[in-house]
Amino acid sequence: MPWLLRSGEVLASVELATSRRARRRGLLGRDGIDGALLIEPARSIHTMGMRFPLDVAYCRRTGEDLEVLGTASMPPWRIGVPRVRAGCVIEAERGAFARWALARGDVLQVK
Repeated sequence: MPWLLRSGEVLASVELATSRRARRRGLLGRDGIDGALLIEPARSIHTMGMRFPLDVAYCRRTGEDLEVLGTASMPPWRIGVPRVRAGCVIEAERGAFARWALARGDVLQVK
């Protein structure tokens, strides 16, 4: 399983949702997630039918890196506002980004 890194520091394990089916499913039907889910391509997400609240990072890819354009916390049954410059989205359980000190402008890698 790949890892989500910031400046060589491991933040979490990361699952990849790159197929149409995996992107559509996302985290639906789960009671939680250890680590994060990278949905690519994606400009927005929804939490319709989710069982737990999410932290969401909207990112753009610059080569091998992911630049965090913005973050949000979303409770279940919400529709996120699309971020035009975003090319992918990272989802994690609410509170994960605070533990990781993830913020706008951070540059991440998936290895």
